[in-house]
Amino acid sequence: MAEGIGKEQKKEIMKDIIRKLHEGLGLEAAKDRFEKEIGHVTSTEIAEIEQSLMGEGVSPDEIKKFCNVHALLFQSALEKATDKEESPAHPVFLMKQDNREIEKITGALKEVIQNGGKYGLSEAKGRVRELLSRLKNLEIHYTWKEQILFPYLEKYGFYGPSKVMWGKDDEIRALLKQGLAKIETLQEKKEWSGFVEKTLKPLIEEVDGMIFKEEKILFPASLEKLKAQDWVEVLKETESVGYGFIEKPKETYQLIEELRKAMTEEPKAEEQAITFPTGSFQLEELLGVLNTLPVDITFIDKDDAVRYFSEGKERIFLRTRSILGRKVQNCHPPNSVHVVEQILTSFKAGKRDSVDFWINYKGKFVYIRYFSIRDRMGNYLGTLEVSQDITDFKKLEGERRLPDEGK
Repeated sequence: MAEGIGKEQKKEIMKDIIRKLHEGLGLEAAKDRFEKEIGHVTSTEIAEIEQSLMGEGVSPDEIKKFCNVHALLFQSALEKATDKEESPAHPVFLMKQDNREIEKITGALKEVIQNGGKYGLSEAKGRVRELLSRLKNLEIHYTWKEQILFPYLEKYGFYGPSKVMWGKDDEIRALLKQGLAKIETLQEKKEWSGFVEKTLKPLIEEVDGMIFKEEKILFPASLEKLKAQDWVEVLKETESVGYGFIEKPKETYQLIEELRKAMTEEPKAEEQAITFPTGSFQLEELLGVLNTLPVDITFIDKDDAVRYFSEGKERIFLRTRSILGRKVQNCHPPNSVHVVEQILTSFKAGKRDSVDFWINYKGKFVYIRYFSIRDRMGNYLGTLEVSQDITDFKKLEGERRLPDEGK
C-alpha cells in the first residue's frame, strides 16, 4: 500500500484508473491497482478528487465508473476488519462483549439473592425490578442470533441452532416475562423465597447457561462454517437489529456507511418497465408503491422459501435481508412451526385461501393475514403474509368525508 502519497498524485492515478475502466479494465484489477498505488482514502477525499477531475473536463459518467472500485475498496476494508475473531469489529467478538454485560446483570441478581436478608422487601423488589428491566434487552441479543446468524448457518446446512437454541431462547423470554410480572405481586417478605427459588434462580441459570452454549458451541461452529464475506454481511445486517448491551463499534460502522454511500453513488441501472394486464410500472415506482402501502408484506414461494418483503418506514415485525431464500419454517420459533405448517398445507391442498390472526404486540394491536397465491388455473404459487397495525382503527367512529387539514 502506498504511503505518503499526495492528493495530486492520487488524482493522476485515479484519472488513469478511470480511463482504463472505460477501456475495459476489470473491477478487481482496478481495485488491486488502487490499493497498491493509492491505499486507503476516505469518502471525503474521493469526493474532492472526483470534483477536481470533473473540473478538468472528465465527464460525470466516467467518474461514476470509479464508484464500483470505491465500493470494493471499503468492502475489502470490512473484510480485513472482520478477519479474526479477536478483532473488535468481528460480530462474534462484539456478541461476547454483549455477554460480558449480561453477566454483570446476572451477577448483580445473584448478589441480591445472596444478601436478601439485608434488604427490606421494597428495596429488594426495586433492585430486582431494575435488573430484570435491563435484561429485557436480551430480546435484541437473541433476535440477532435468530434473524441474522441462524440464516447464514442454514445456508451451510447447519440447522441445529434454529431447531434447538431458538426454543431455549423462548424459554428464557418466558421466564423473564414471568419474573417481571411476579415481582409486582410480592406483598410480604415470606413470599420472597418462593419467588427466588421458582422464578429468579431458574432465570439466572438459563441466561448464564445460554452464554455458555453460545460461546462454547454456537460461536465456534459459526466461525468454522461462515466465510469472511459472510461475516461482513452479518455485520451489515446487524445495523437493523443492534446490540442489546453494548455500543456500536464506531469505526466499523463508519466503514459500513462509506460502503453504503459508495454503492448508492453507482450509476442507476437502465429503467425497467414491469407490465401488467391493467397497466405498468417502472421498477423504481413499483418499489415505492410496495414500500408505501400501510402494511408489511412478505412473500413465500411454493417451495416455502422467503422471496420478498417490503421495507416500509415502520415495519411491525423485523425482517433482515439474510432471510431471503430461507425456509419460512426456520423463520419462526420452534413452538409455532406447526401452525405455519398447517397453514401452508391447507393452502397447497386447496382447502383454504386465507387465514387471519390478531395479536397484541409491543403495545400495538396487529392484524395478520395469510393469503394463498394461485395462478389462473388455480395452481399454488406461494403465500402472502400481510400485517397491519390497526390500533388506531379500533378507535374510529362516525365518518370523515373531508381531509384533516392538520395532517
